Amino acid sequence: MCTNNLETTNATRERAVSGTPDGQGRAPGATLPTITEREAMPSVLPVTEDPGAPRPAPGAPSVLGTPPAPGAPPGAVHPTGHTTGPTAGHTAGPTTGHTAGPPTGPAPGDYRAAFNVARLAMAVVDREGRVLDANPALGALLGTDPALLITRSAADLADLREDPRTWREYRDVLGGRAARLRRTRRLRRADGHALWAEVTVEPAPDSCSLLLSMADISDQRDLQGRLRHLQMHDPVTRLPNRSLFFERMTRALEAATYDHGGTGRIGLCYLDLDGFKAVNDTLGHRVGDRLLGAVAQRLTDCAAPDGHLVARLGGDEFALLVRNSTGTEQLCDLARTVLAALQEPFDVGGQRLSVSASIGVVERPAAGTHTTWLMQAADTTLYWAKEDGKARWTLFDPERNAHRMTRQALSSTLRPAVERDEFVLDYQPLVGLGDGVVRGVEALVRWDHPQFGRLSPNRFIPLAEENGAIVPLGRWVLRTACRQARAWQLAEPPHPLVVSVNVAVRQVWDSDLVADVAAILAETGLPPHLLQLELTESAVMGSTGRPLQALQALSDMGVAIAIDDFGTGYSNLAYLSRLPVSTLKLDGSFVQGFRAEEHPNPADETIVEALVQLAHRLGLTVTAECVESAEQAERLRRIGCDTGQGWFYSRPVPPDRIQAMITCPAAPG
Repeated sequence: MCTNNLETTNATRERAVSGTPDGQGRAPGATLPTITEREAMPSVLPVTEDPGAPRPAPGAPSVLGTPPAPGAPPGAVHPTGHTTGPTAGHTAGPTTGHTAGPPTGPAPGDYRAAFNVARLAMAVVDREGRVLDANPALGALLGTDPALLITRSAADLADLREDPRTWREYRDVLGGRAARLRRTRRLRRADGHALWAEVTVEPAPDSCSLLLSMADISDQRDLQGRLRHLQMHDPVTRLPNRSLFFERMTRALEAATYDHGGTGRIGLCYLDLDGFKAVNDTLGHRVGDRLLGAVAQRLTDCAAPDGHLVARLGGDEFALLVRNSTGTEQLCDLARTVLAALQEPFDVGGQRLSVSASIGVVERPAAGTHTTWLMQAADTTLYWAKEDGKARWTLFDPERNAHRMTRQALSSTLRPAVERDEFVLDYQPLVGLGDGVVRGVEALVRWDHPQFGRLSPNRFIPLAEENGAIVPLGRWVLRTACRQARAWQLAEPPHPLVVSVNVAVRQVWDSDLVADVAAILAETGLPPHLLQLELTESAVMGSTGRPLQALQALSDMGVAIAIDDFGTGYSNLAYLSRLPVSTLKLDGSFVQGFRAEEHPNPADETIVEALVQLAHRLGLTVTAECVESAEQAERLRRIGCDTGQGWFYSRPVPPDRIQAMITCPAAPG
């Protein structure tokens, strides 16, 4: 070990052996550690006890260090690494200013001084959670004399009891089952002012006690609060934004589920301004923003009496959240109030503007409700309000929603269903009214859905036309029908049947229908004149460009073109002569007037007879749909209809049932 080459003064030597502590709190006889010794000292050292501080009971562990075991010999090493008696290895005689043996470490008074002058608020706590000592910084933080904190509960000082989880973890630290607890708590000073503090509780090194420390982070929390407010509020309307709204809604659902003092229900009004885009487009976004601010103020006024949350979710969409709602009537009253408030004109920058709103209203028990479901229901109901005419509110209807969900489920699985061969074709005969012979069949598609059973075309064809699945589905129907018609032709050559297949106008626009038909006819070997394509009147009348070219190309190929549901659409008779059409299929509404035998409507028969004569003069044949009785069939035959189709002859049946009808007149049924 290095020796000190500096001479010590007599005064220093006398003070070192006088038995009186020096100004730095070193014990009598203690020497100043060398640089090497100071660097070897532990970074965190136990705080020693002040002679004037309260002392633990006899036999209790030392607060700031553990006493030597009873009977330990002088110089025995304590578990902390300090000796318990005279330092071994010291030379006898006068002190020379340095030791001749191992260093004894800093004196206890050094830790006491550091504890007292530290800016970090600290307290020494025993294993029962009582404060044994507190430094002046803790007293300043809490606004009290640190001496008054002695014997106080540390949990009360640091507010560790309110949160069950924090209290449990704090007890684990006291019992030695956890190494540290760190929490941010809101504390209250003795003068009533509040502050935010980061509280840490951890065992003190080389001691049976624990160290409680508190750091004031109020300024940091205030800054975080201001930043969060900017982040969670809409800059245009100053309302809570979408993120804060969902956060509050989640809390409301949780609180309503477990709070036995409330109603246990929750409500939501989800609104959208009608025609707001026109304001932005014509008057500019600055006026639009001012209008949104005025709308937000009126919504806030409507919600203020009951303290409902109002938020802007984006664009011109707003939401009002009703916590602990009393039922649907409360939500409906709120929606009426909002509509009435928004119908009053707005004065924006000297301009008088009027807007309306569509509102979706949802109210239900909070238990089992998720934010995602609640918003989906509200969005769906808002769509219903707009679909029903706007400027209104609509209450969520579970049955209507179930139907919508079914539509979505069907729409999303249409294309995969085609690939999985879940569709089948039934056929309904087209019978000659004069001789009762089956002249052809109409192919009608059915969906054998694995969940909903067999579905008729009206359940999924409109969906297929909306999402484009009609193209692959229509191609499958056409191929299957042509293959079946070819099989009948080969089985009964003298009685070939014309197979009629419905075609949607989207098939003409979204695919090359002419190429598809040509390829399928070549693939199946069916002659073109045995295929008839049916298009609705609204799809055919007024066709120009590509649709008309496709119809003409199909007609030139030898395929027959029929207009389905004739008489219910445009009925542009002048245009009819310019279309490559071979057959008119009269809508069933004309035939229904033929049912009353006692009181027949002569106008119905006059109209049908005129249509039949017009069609014949244009070289077209006429098929009457929805024939359900012999009397109807007879009257239609009498006025000149060529063929009939309906339940009087046969319901749509599988292809093997058609085989029996080919060689003999169709039997009614």
